[in-house]
Amino acid sequence: MTLQSFLAMSAPAAEGGQAGGPNPMYTFGMMAVIFAIFWFLIIRPQQKQQKKKAAMITQLKNGDKVVTNGGLFATVKDVHEDKIVAFISEGVKVEIAKNAIGGVVQKKD
Repeated sequence: MTLQSFLAMSAPAAEGGQAGGPNPMYTFGMMAVIFAIFWFLIIRPQQKQQKKKAAMITQLKNGDKVVTNGGLFATVKDVHEDKIVAFISEGVKVEIAKNAIGGVVQKKD
């Protein structure tokens, strides 16, 4: 078989045959499925966690026992707009940024 005869046989299949790529609707559908998986497994839970933490920080009040992201346990003494003043021991007062609060250990009743 010569090169010319091979090219002559393959030319009609390339011109009038089916396109070689995948169906665009199938590709779009798969991308939508992957996005949905990411949304429900990663993005949505992260947003819920951020909202829960923001609500917890806004509800801080005097007497709450908190733990910082660094593992420091403290008792809230005063709450400001962007920080809290807390005691970690007798006579030891520290200022902690609100975004550094990891969680509330015990709420004051």
